[in-house]
Amino acid sequence: MTQTITSPQKVFILDLSLPELEKIVQAWGEPTYRAEQIWRGLYQQLWNASSQFSPLPKALRQRLEEEFTFSHLIPVTSLHSSDGNTTKTLFQLPDGLAIEAVLMRYERRNTLCISTQVGCAMGCVFCATGQMGFKRHLSPGEITEQVLYYARLLRQEGEEVTNIVIMGMGEPFHNYEATMKAIDNLNHPLGMNLGARRFTISTVGLVPAIRRFATEKRQVNLAISLHATRDEVRNSLLPINRKYPIQEVLAACRDYVAQTGRRITFEWALIQDVNDSVETARELAALLKGLLCHVNVIPLNPTRRYSGTGSTRERANAFKAELERHGIPCTVRIRRGIDIQAGCGQLATLHNSLSQ
Repeated sequence: MTQTITSPQKVFILDLSLPELEKIVQAWGEPTYRAEQIWRGLYQQLWNASSQFSPLPKALRQRLEEEFTFSHLIPVTSLHSSDGNTTKTLFQLPDGLAIEAVLMRYERRNTLCISTQVGCAMGCVFCATGQMGFKRHLSPGEITEQVLYYARLLRQEGEEVTNIVIMGMGEPFHNYEATMKAIDNLNHPLGMNLGARRFTISTVGLVPAIRRFATEKRQVNLAISLHATRDEVRNSLLPINRKYPIQEVLAACRDYVAQTGRRITFEWALIQDVNDSVETARELAALLKGLLCHVNVIPLNPTRRYSGTGSTRERANAFKAELERHGIPCTVRIRRGIDIQAGCGQLATLHNSLSQ
């Protein structure tokens, strides 16, 4: 049975920017600095209940309780990889739908992979979230709360969040406004103060959004899920390619680098005998020639509805070597959390199908 939370009369406090919170607090007849106290409580102290805001007068704490809700996410289950380095959490939302977020522990960093939508409209055939279809956008606060949840867990261990990759469920640029607001709130100097360069946004290549992102000249890192060198292959893997084919995506990427001076990352899910040949690597090198970029290749994480399999280590290394021979920097990433289905959307697909 799915638990559903409803509080239609209350504002989700994590949806607000600091200026928006200040306006509300001022409308209550309180001084502006009270909003800053609340903000620090949310993002520095990591408080998630009105009763925890002890520096505030009792009457103001009561007003917070009456006007705001502090959480939309209920952790339903957490899975831990056998090596202890990856934790995946399934969160239930107020409408009964579910999303996932993943914590990946490395030697010197703790990276979160967070979601921006329930499901996804892009329909990438090898992605569990794409196989689910699109349900709804997440609000800024629902994106942000995934980070705060893990920040609390890490703080108990004397650790902290160091990096955030927005590569979980959903296409971030399809939910552009909410995604950027969440980043801005987490980046705010009076809050968590997570540096912009600690964030990486991954997109399948929504060209208008890439161009908009370029004009904003943010320090946030940009990654493009490319996965193919030829339109006919990319069409079969990423249906969005029919609207924004490879050359259009790469033109937007070149303009992005020209405007920002920032390196762009291309993500490449290596699928055995589909896009992992040395010849394909040679074609990719030709496409990316002269572009300030880096290629991240990772053998495909398996999903139930896609028959393709991840490439062998030998083919991955050969692909990397060919790119580097042509002057394209490349990293073969280690697959994380295979034993806990850490590929985005795999747990939530089952939960969301049962909740409907």
